Amino acid sequence: MAVKMLVFDYRDTEKSYFQKHIEDINNFDISFYKESLNSDTVKNLPVEEKNSTQVISVFINSVVDKKVISEFKNLRVISTRSTGVDHIDKKACEQRNIMLVNVENYGSTTVAQYAFGLIIAITRNIIPADLSIRYKKFCDYKFIGRNLGYLTLGIIGTGAIGANLCNYASAFGMGILAYDLKPKLELIEKQNIKYVELQELLKNSDIISLHLPYTGDNYHLLGAKEFEMMKDGVKIVNTSRGELIDIAALYNSLLNGKVKGAALDVLECEDISFKCKELSDNLGEVGITCSQEAEIIQKMGELPNVIITPHIAYETQDAIDYILKISINGIKDALSGSSRYRVV
Repeated sequence: MAVKMLVFDYRDTEKSYFQKHIEDINNFDISFYKESLNSDTVKNLPVEEKNSTQVISVFINSVVDKKVISEFKNLRVISTRSTGVDHIDKKACEQRNIMLVNVENYGSTTVAQYAFGLIIAITRNIIPADLSIRYKKFCDYKFIGRNLGYLTLGIIGTGAIGANLCNYASAFGMGILAYDLKPKLELIEKQNIKYVELQELLKNSDIISLHLPYTGDNYHLLGAKEFEMMKDGVKIVNTSRGELIDIAALYNSLLNGKVKGAALDVLECEDISFKCKELSDNLGEVGITCSQEAEIIQKMGELPNVIITPHIAYETQDAIDYILKISINGIKDALSGSSRYRVV
C-alpha cells in the first residue's frame, strides 16, 4: 500500500522536482497544497485524507502545533524543508511518537552568497540607482557608496552560512568581527576573524549580518536598545529569521538616520507581507502584531535605502534540488526506522 503524503506551502519548482523524480518515490501517494499548514487550513482538509496521511511535508511558514498534529490520526513523519524546526511542536511529536526530520546545511553557500550580494547592493546603492533610471524614482538620492575594504562587517552567528560569509568578506578585504557561542578556531586562523561579545560587535561594525537560528530566547535580538548602541550609519542585513529583529525599532532607526540602510530577506510575519495579495484584504485575518508589521513593511518599502525580498536567499535550483532530495531521503529513512535525519 502506498504511503499517503501531503505537501504544504510548496513552490512550483518543488512540485516539479517531486513529479520529475516520481520513480524514486513511486510507493508514495502525494497530494499538494499551496497554502501553509496551520490550525485554520487543517480544517479544510478532507477527514478521510487526514485519517490516512502518514507523512506531511512543510516549510517554515506552516505552524504545526499540538492542535494541528491531533488532526492526523495515523501520522508517522513530519518533514520540514528547512533546517529550523521552531514552527513545529517537538513535544507534541514526542508524545505521539511522530518522527520529525529536517534538512541541514542546504543554504550554507547559497544564502551566504545572497547575503553578500545584499551587502554590496546596500553599500553601493544599486537598487535606488536602478530605479532612478528605470522609473525616475529616487532621482535626488545620493548614490555615493563605500569601498568594502575600508569597512568592518559584524557577523552574528558563524555556522555554515556565517562561516562562508566570512570567507567572502575576507576576499574583499573587509575587517570582520564575529559573535557566536561556539567560536570556530579555523576562522580565526585562516581568515583573521576576531570573535567579540555581542555589544562590542554592535558598537564597532559598519555592516551587521545575522546568521543564527531563531530559538525563542533570541526574539528581537536587535531592538531599540541594540540599535542605539550601534555606529551611526550602520547597515543591517538579515537572511536568517525575521523574529530576530524588532521591525518597528529598525524602522525608527532608519527614519532618524542611525541606520543608513537595511536589506531584509526574512520577516516575522511573512505570510501577510510576502503573499501577493492586497494588504487590505489580509489585515482582518491576522493578529495585531502582524498587521502592524505589514504596515511598517509597506512604509519601509518606500525608502530608497531599504531592500526587501521575499525569502529567496536559499532559492537556487541547486539548493532546492538538494532540499527535496534530502527531504525524500529523510522521510524514507525515518519510515525505515533509522534516525539519520531525525530531530525528534
